[in-house]
Amino acid sequence: MALCKTRFPPPKTQVQPDSTQESRMTERGPLKPENGLPSAIAESIKRLIFTGELKPGERLNEAALALRMGTSRGPIREAIRTLAGSGMVTAVVNKGVYVRQISVREMLEIYDLRALIFGFAAQRAIENLTDEHRARFETLLAAMDVACEKGDGTHYYELNLAFHALVLDLSNNQRAHQAYNDYVNELHLFRRRFFNAPGNMRHSNQEHRLLYEAIASGNSNKAKTTAERHVLSGRHRLLSTLDSTNA
Repeated sequence: MALCKTRFPPPKTQVQPDSTQESRMTERGPLKPENGLPSAIAESIKRLIFTGELKPGERLNEAALALRMGTSRGPIREAIRTLAGSGMVTAVVNKGVYVRQISVREMLEIYDLRALIFGFAAQRAIENLTDEHRARFETLLAAMDVACEKGDGTHYYELNLAFHALVLDLSNNQRAHQAYNDYVNELHLFRRRFFNAPGNMRHSNQEHRLLYEAIASGNSNKAKTTAERHVLSGRHRLLSTLDSTNA
C-alpha cells in the first residue's frame, strides 16, 4: 500500500496497544487516502491477513493498527467493519473483532462452490477474450513461473488471485464474480499457508497454463472442466498440506 510523508493528527486519547501485535506492527507512517482512508486501511489489513502476519483467530487491536497506519482509531473501525462485511473478520459481542477461522468442513464446501462458479466463468470467458487479454494471461503466467523459481509464495499468491480475477472479469457476470470473491475471501485464511511450497506453486501454474490454453482454444466444455479441475486440485493440495502438518 502506498505511503506518504504527510501525517494525520494523532488521536486525542492514546491507548496502549497490545504488546504482541505492537511488536509486529511497527509504525510506518500514514496511508495515502487515494480512494478513502478506511478503504486503504482495509486493503492493508487484508494484506496482513494474506501474509499471515495476522493469524486466524487473532484479535484485531485498534490501537496497534492505528499506530501502524499512522491515523486515529476512527478510520480503523470503519475499515474493520468493511472487512467484517466481506467475511474476513468476525465481531464477537463484548470481546472484539477477530480474524475469521473456518472449519475444514466449511472449507471443503466452499471449494465445491468455487469450482462450479469458476467453471462457469471460464466457459463464458471465451466469448470475451481479446488479444489484450491473451497478453495479460501470458504476463501473469510468466510472472508466476518466476515466483515459483524464487520460491516467493507471497508474490505467487497475489499473481494467482489476479489470474483468477481476470477469468472472472471475462465472464462478464458481476453476480458470479461477487460470489466467487466472497468465497475466496473466506478461504484466504486456509489457502495462504500452502502457497509457500514450491511444488504446489509449480503444479498450480501448470494448471493455469492448461486453463488459459483451453480458453484460448475456444473449447467451452474443455475450459469449464479444466477450471473446475484446477479448483478441486487446489483443494486436494490443501488437504495434503493439512495432513502433513498434523502428522
